[in-house]
Formats: sequence, C-alpha cells, structure tokens
Amino acid sequence: MIPEIGHFSLILAIVLALVQSTFPLLGSLRGDARLMAVARPAAQAQFVFVAIAFLSLAYAFVSNDFSVLYVANNSNSMLPFYYRIGAVWGGHEGSMLLWVTILALWTLAVSVFSRRLPEEVVARVLSVMGMVSIGFLAFILITSNPFERLLPGAIDGRDLNPLLQDPGMVVHPPLLYMGYVGFSVAFAFAIAALIGGRLDATWARWSRPWTTVAWMFLTLGIAVGSWWSYNELGWGGWWFWDPVENASFMPWLVGTALIHSLAGTEKRGSFKNWTVLLAICAFSLSLLGTFLVRSGVLTSVHAFATDPRRGIFILTFLCVVIGGSLILFAWRASKVGLGGGFELVSRESLLLVNNVLLTVAAGAVMLGTLYPLFLDALGLGKISVGPPYFEAVFAPLMMIVAFLLGAGPFARWKEASVAEIAKRLWGWAVFSIVLGLAIPYLFGHWSAPIVAGISLGTWAILTSIAYLITRLRNGNGAVDWTKLSSMSRSTWGMLFAHAGIGVFILGVTLVRGFETTSEVRMQVGDTAHVSGYAFRFLGVRELKGPNYIAARGTLEVSKNGSVTTLAPEKRIYTVQRMPMTESSVDSNLFRDLYVALGEPVSENEWIVRIQYKPMIAWIWGGTLLMALGGLLAASDRRYRLNTAQRRQPDMVPAGAALTAAR
Repeated sequence: MIPEIGHFSLILAIVLALVQSTFPLLGSLRGDARLMAVARPAAQAQFVFVAIAFLSLAYAFVSNDFSVLYVANNSNSMLPFYYRIGAVWGGHEGSMLLWVTILALWTLAVSVFSRRLPEEVVARVLSVMGMVSIGFLAFILITSNPFERLLPGAIDGRDLNPLLQDPGMVVHPPLLYMGYVGFSVAFAFAIAALIGGRLDATWARWSRPWTTVAWMFLTLGIAVGSWWSYNELGWGGWWFWDPVENASFMPWLVGTALIHSLAGTEKRGSFKNWTVLLAICAFSLSLLGTFLVRSGVLTSVHAFATDPRRGIFILTFLCVVIGGSLILFAWRASKVGLGGGFELVSRESLLLVNNVLLTVAAGAVMLGTLYPLFLDALGLGKISVGPPYFEAVFAPLMMIVAFLLGAGPFARWKEASVAEIAKRLWGWAVFSIVLGLAIPYLFGHWSAPIVAGISLGTWAILTSIAYLITRLRNGNGAVDWTKLSSMSRSTWGMLFAHAGIGVFILGVTLVRGFETTSEVRMQVGDTAHVSGYAFRFLGVRELKGPNYIAARGTLEVSKNGSVTTLAPEKRIYTVQRMPMTESSVDSNLFRDLYVALGEPVSENEWIVRIQYKPMIAWIWGGTLLMALGGLLAASDRRYRLNTAQRRQPDMVPAGAALTAAR
C-alpha cells in the first residue's frame, strides 16, 4: 500500500506543479494579485506530496519490501541499514526521485524566504521552477517509476552495487544534486527577469545568495565524489577526467563565472547579458550532466542507466529548456540594457576576463567529453580523450585565472591603474616565485609545472592575506585589528574561497609532483621501503562482513620509531559475486600512506600497491575552504535586509533605472 501512496503523491505533485507554473505567471502578466498569490501555497503543497513519495520509497527500502521492483534490484536483506538509505538513490529511478525532491525543497525555500520580494517577481520565479518540476515529474511517471510492483515479490534483493556501498556515496549524490538543482533558482530568477524586462543591481542581489549556496553544495558534492574515488576504487587517484566527473565540473566552472558576474551586476550594473546567459548555461549544463549519466550514453563507473527512452526524454527536455531560454533572451535582450561603462584596466575588466576564461575552460571540457560520443554516434569510430588533452588545455587557462584571482580584488571599480596594483603586489609576487623555486629544490625534483603550481597556489593565499591587511589599515597606514569585527561576511567569503583555491592548487601540485608508487610482491615477514617508510607485511586473514567475505591484509608501517598499522581488504560480495578492493589509508595534514591489496600470487604471497602522497589532504581542505567561503558570502547581512529598506530600481522601467544610474 505504501508504494501506491508514493505513486499517487507524484501524480498530485505534477498537478500542483501545473497550477504553480501557469496561474501565477498569468497573474504577473495581468497584474492580478489573486493569481500571483497561488504560487507559494502551490509550491509548498507540491513539496509535501513529493516528500511523501520520497519517504514512501525510503520506507520500502528500510522494510525490505521486495515486491517493489526498484527495491528488489538495489537492495538485499543483508545490506546494512545506512546503505539501505543510500540505496534509495543508488539506482536510476531513485536518483531521479531524489532530484525531484531536492527541486521541491529548493522551491519550498524560495517560497518561504522570498516574502520580502515583490509578488510579481516571486510569482514568475516559482512559475519557472514549476515548469522544471513538470518536466522531471513527467520523466519519472512516464519512464522511471520507482514504485513499479514486482508480482510475485522477490524472496530477496539483488543487492546494492558494491561500488556504492561506501559512506561517501551515501553523502555524495544529495550534495551534488543540491548543487545541480540549486542552479535552477538562478535560472528561474534570470528567466523571470527577462519576462519582466528588468535586470539591475536589486535583481542581482536577490539572485546572488541562491546561486552562491548552490555553488557551495556543488563544490562539496564534487569534493566528496573525488574523495570516494580515491578511497574506494583502489587506484589512489583523486580525479580521472571521467566523463561523469566532467559532467559535474562543467556547471561548477560556469557557476563560478556566474557568481563573479553577479558581483559586477550588483555593484556596478555591469555584465547583465553575461549574467543571464551564464545563469541559463549553468542550469543547462546541470541538465546535460543528467542526460549524460541517466541516458546510458557513457561508459563510466558512475553511470548505470541504459534505457534509451530516458535519454530521448531528457535530451528533448534539455532542448526545450535551452532553446526556449535562448529564444526568450533574444526577444527580451533589448530590454536588458548595457550597464555601467568601465575602462580597459578595472575590476570589471578583470572579472570579464575571468568569465571568459572559465567559460572557455568549460567549453574545452565539454568538447573533450562529447566529441568521442558524436564520433561514435555518427559511426566514425571510437576514440578516447583522456587526461593528456584535458591537462594540456585546462591547466594554462587556470593559471591565468589563478593570477587574476590574486590581482582582481586590488583593482578599483570602473577604472584602475596597473602601476598602483603592481605597487601593492610586487613583493607578494616575488615571494611566491621564490617559494615556487625553493620548494622543488628542497624536494630534489624541479620542473616548470611544479614551480608554476607552487607559485600560483602561494600567490592566491598570500594575496588573500594582503587584501585582508589592506582592509584593516586605518588612515595612518597602521593595521587596526578592531576592524575585523566590522568586515562583511561577503568579504570574508571571498578571502576564504580564494585562499581555498590556493590551498587546492598547492595540494594538486605537490601530490602530482612528488608522489611515490610501488607495486611489490610480498610474503609474510617481507618489508618494502617507500619514501622513508618501512612497510612490513604481516599476512592475510579471512574476515566475514554483513554481506561480503574479505581477505584482510595487515601491514605494519614504521618510521623513526613511530609505528602504525594498515589493513587493506579484498572483498567478494556474496550476492553479486563482485570483487572489490578496499584501500587502507593513514592520513595526516602533510601526507597519506595508501595501501591496497592486489591479486594473490600464491597462498602466502600477494601483490601489494603502496603509495606515498604528500599534501593530498590539502586538495579536500582547499575545497572545504571554498565551500566555507560560499557559505559566508551567502549569509551576508545585506541579503537579509528587508527589500523595503532599499531603493528598488527594478520597480521602474529598465531605461529609467539606467538613466538614473548614469
């Protein structure tokens, strides 16, 4: 009975989404307050029914209801409880229900936290989000029903994919989808502004915190996915330029450009066209990522849907969203206005270059991801585009972005001086270059990419510190530490995010430049030496888990009298008979010791993969700093002030607002 309740709740939800998407929009066009007032209750009721559907599916997993086909395909009575929760979104149907649930959650948040916005703006935004909900709810009901019955019910389930039986995969999809779907809010604000023909600083101020929060979640989602790959797959890599990794990275790049473009629009009224197009592109790339993963066109450890009907549906929906949005933009672009002018050297010009580079980088990643698919679809052969292409194209672009990241905050709005910026930053630049040269020399391995990476990572961190010191100086040039309490959260957010990128760059550079890998054959009592550490193999014993049998190795690791133990495993999951490698990692702030069991050579001899990874924790530490920066920026006080306390140039025609700004 519970699955039927869930299915019926989805039907009611799509009816409410139809109401949410039509009546409020008509009301905003006609100026009918009664129709516009329908938006909030319809959005909130839709969330209730989608939540009921999601909880119904979760209950089916927790209670081992194998009469539900999706549960029988993705769970098992021996599956631990916490993985049953993760199994709710461990397959295609459940992951799409998770998408719709998060979309309903974002819609609910907009309806609750937008009471200070003009009613016609809220009506248009919620109407656009309702249209997106219709597309995904229809997709679930037509092609991906998670509540389909299996009659007679199965005695037991086929178990969750062993690759997904990891704590990281319980957390990764919800975080990633919070980012993916969160860009629908920025998209909805952009479309609502195009419909109204009014884009200005107030509109950017409304849209900016929603965009920043979505970017924060996407950052965390990508980071957790990377951490999962590093720990679970047994290769010791943290990023493989896998097509599905790229599918999440593309909207992150465009979303990063969008955040900076919104800053220019809010502060100076600049980049209006850029901002709208980036908002459309960020959400469109999120939909593209969904198409790539859920259509089955990719071969990846992450992709597990292979029904072509689903791909055609999502591709059609993607074309409607992108095509309709661009047509609306072309129609209403003349109403947008050009915004404030600026000189060749200014903060605006640096932000513009930043936007161009990030967009080009996203395009390069898209080309490398989709080009092999197009060739295959046209019958022109199969090719593989791997890390050499992505690193050769992507790294030079990001080097320029990293440099601008440090210089940008020191440039004045509208007009700046190269000499003034250089005067403030030349010392920090010299120190960064010296450090970039010194560290490889001390490690005994020098190369141009390592020097560039260390220099740019240090530059990003030091310029963040320099900007903080600049903000704290008083009229006499002395640092006034009492000013710390008066600094805005958006400033702190920028500093943490920029410093986080620097930490990330240092982590990537040092682990790529100085990691050590050794594959050795080891018998009981053998010792291998890697990067100054002694790894003594103590043997392998059999271990029985809740739904797997494992061979667990034990290695004693010692250096300078310090001893620790690592216990990698080779598992066989009893239901799917799928072998899995479970690495064992000893981590601290400055290095990881990574050990994985290979195949047995004989009864007492195993292949053991040992890796020393310096500073790899800085990769995830840097992403956490970026996410913290996003959280601080989104919670800035100016986004919480009552709209009535501000001037509202969006409530007058765009031409009049532009004239007043000039």
